[in-house]
Amino acid sequence: MRWSVVIGGAIVVAGLALLFARGQFGMVGEQQPSLAPSNTPMLTATTSLQLTSSAFTDNQPIPLQYTCDGENTNPPLAITGVPESAQSLALIVDDPDAPGGTWTHWTVWNIAPTTTEIAAHAVPDGAVEGTTSFGKPGYGGPCPPSGTHHYVFTLYALDTPLSLSSDADVAQLKAALAGPVMAKTQLIGLYQRQK
Repeated sequence: MRWSVVIGGAIVVAGLALLFARGQFGMVGEQQPSLAPSNTPMLTATTSLQLTSSAFTDNQPIPLQYTCDGENTNPPLAITGVPESAQSLALIVDDPDAPGGTWTHWTVWNIAPTTTEIAAHAVPDGAVEGTTSFGKPGYGGPCPPSGTHHYVFTLYALDTPLSLSSDADVAQLKAALAGPVMAKTQLIGLYQRQK
């Protein structure tokens, strides 16, 4: 009886030793997954970049004064959450509901990354306005032929300034944005003309 206890205990000890030697069910020398937190930063699709306006909130009507039926000037915009390493900002305002395809109402680039607001009827110092679907640089307000249209204000944070002249159109701007975009955000305004 005493010998069977000793032998049984020796088998248990040998079995445990084998399990530890194999790295808890893995083979000797096999790399086990680490439970320690990784030092590799996690990449996410979210960004803190935000574009807002004191004139209207997201998916709400744009006041008449900022349209072709009013003063036809750009609304005030506020910018927050620009990445610290950003070198410039760019803005595209367009109408995807236009009958002939997306209509570009405003393009602005080389906005200083420290910019926190774009005042109404103003362009940030040093920024460049591009040629819109109206055939000229500058802001052209909402002027839908019928129904309610969505006006999309898309702000981009870039890792470099852009080398484009003011006669560049939205296609050229979007081509230039193909590489340097660090983050982007959108603000959508609505407008329907009163008959």
